[in-house]
Amino acid sequence: MATHSIKDELASCLGLEVASDPKLLAECQKVCEIYGITPQTLQYKWEAATYNHSTNFASAREAARFTSESLASVQDQIKRELEKGSGSAKKKTQVRSLASGVASVNRNKMPFVLGRNINAAQRSSELHIKMEPDAVTITEISVSSKASSLAGPSKVDFRGPKSDPESRKKRAYRYMFEKTSERGQVLDTRIEEMAELVQLHYGIQELNDPASSTDEDVFVVGRITHDLDSDAKLTESTLTLETSRRLSDHSGKRIAVRFDPALKIRGGAQGAGGLGLFPGAIVALKGKNGGANSFSATELLALPPLPTSPSMKPSPEDDSFSMYLACGPYTSDTDLNYKPWDTFIQIIKRIKPAVLVLIGPFVDASHHLIQAGEIDETPLDMFYRVFLEPIRDFLSLSAGSIAILVPSVKDLVSTHAVYPQCEFPRLITKSDPRIQLVPNPCIFSINDIIFGATSVDVLFHLRKEEVIKRGQEVDSLASLSPEDNGSDPLANDCRHLLQQRSFYPIFPVPLELSSEINLDVTHSAGLRLDEESEDVAPDVLILPSRLRQFCKTANSTTAINPSALVKGVYSTVSVSSSESGKVLKERMKTKVVKMEV
Repeated sequence: MATHSIKDELASCLGLEVASDPKLLAECQKVCEIYGITPQTLQYKWEAATYNHSTNFASAREAARFTSESLASVQDQIKRELEKGSGSAKKKTQVRSLASGVASVNRNKMPFVLGRNINAAQRSSELHIKMEPDAVTITEISVSSKASSLAGPSKVDFRGPKSDPESRKKRAYRYMFEKTSERGQVLDTRIEEMAELVQLHYGIQELNDPASSTDEDVFVVGRITHDLDSDAKLTESTLTLETSRRLSDHSGKRIAVRFDPALKIRGGAQGAGGLGLFPGAIVALKGKNGGANSFSATELLALPPLPTSPSMKPSPEDDSFSMYLACGPYTSDTDLNYKPWDTFIQIIKRIKPAVLVLIGPFVDASHHLIQAGEIDETPLDMFYRVFLEPIRDFLSLSAGSIAILVPSVKDLVSTHAVYPQCEFPRLITKSDPRIQLVPNPCIFSINDIIFGATSVDVLFHLRKEEVIKRGQEVDSLASLSPEDNGSDPLANDCRHLLQQRSFYPIFPVPLELSSEINLDVTHSAGLRLDEESEDVAPDVLILPSRLRQFCKTANSTTAINPSALVKGVYSTVSVSSSESGKVLKERMKTKVVKMEV
């Protein structure tokens, strides 16, 4: 093996820390040459030699650094193996169970799953390392040369979440480190933010504590809570209200809510005749606490909806596009043949939409064949074979098209198992610039049309927890669309997300559904609908659910449930050019398609 080639491969396997140290790089090269091993084998032996040497997190991080000392440990290990007559370096990689202790992942193919070489692995895919005799020069490039040769001018203008290192690091936060005080502060802050919006919208001068006795009617804002165990469904008789510690005279004490028989619903959707309540919902009430340890509500005030996205000016260029949406699971729970996906990929190869949106799970950790270990390839290899290769084939056939991948907390090829969830690592697409990786949930835009998407079945969770409180409509908001009459239960569930300004406004997660979502409250800013879109409502919300597929209108937003591809169902969005001068609702057509599987 040529010296230049060995150095290149060492830099790729061992990462920037080794590549930038000429002395250490030379030592690694010498070890490879003396013992006749490849740089990749050296990487494996280093990980094996350092993997169990630490007992705490600080020392574990130090052990994960490749140093002259750790290289010496590797040399000692190689010598011991030779003395024992092993004859050759072990090529069998360590594996870690990712699905109930049975699904194994090849570290060579998926270096990020062990969390030890993630920085080196990701940097090696983003950096081109040019080797000189006495120095290492690092030149940044965006993608591999092969991917660059495939990429052409896009048919659409895609804008997603910020992709700078700091933003990506923030989304890929360390979970399981939540503190009770931090959770409480985040929950309090959300109440206070919504309280300000309510005051501004309704012109309320002062908010009161619902736990304080009053002689006159007052306004209060708080979170719906449950006075029983979380496994019991919320009812009107078990409903309580808590406000933030700053807005309360009693440190946020929970108080029972009793609704007046002549309850008024103010500011709700016209025709709804009521308002849905569920644990975690922020609500505004008018009434008083007469000293009976309960708050008697005479009015229920709907939260102000997100402002409508501003009308777009006609574009001088053709800004029409077509989008195909599909959501996992992509194969039957009885096999791993991915027949529905194979059928769908043939459809998009024929139609050639400008945008392909795919929502996980892709390699589903809950699939019983994967849990049973009845697979003969790693999850990443399966993803490459089943998904990445066909997606890249489609993008090569449809020049200028893009694909957008949204992960699921059930995805075995994701390094993040909590919600909100960061985007897939770049290694998942081999840095193909035509494939956009976005977090779960996410806000992105195509030709200035704002989309929101998540893989969590929030609609089903809402239907399980929601209690509808009926009342007399007062100052109802007229619909902006004739399709939105206010009486559609599913459209009203979508409206909850817009009013609560969150992709998942439920708290806590329903006990019987807790296996579907690991909610990280401390980082719930990542669930906000008003965070990335400049405080306007998305034009389109993509909300996959086990409920029956639909395309509905809530306020000014079109909500789509593309169902699951395993059911033979997907959705399409078609947007005509803005040159016509028509408003977006008239230019955009959405539909749910049933295919023959």
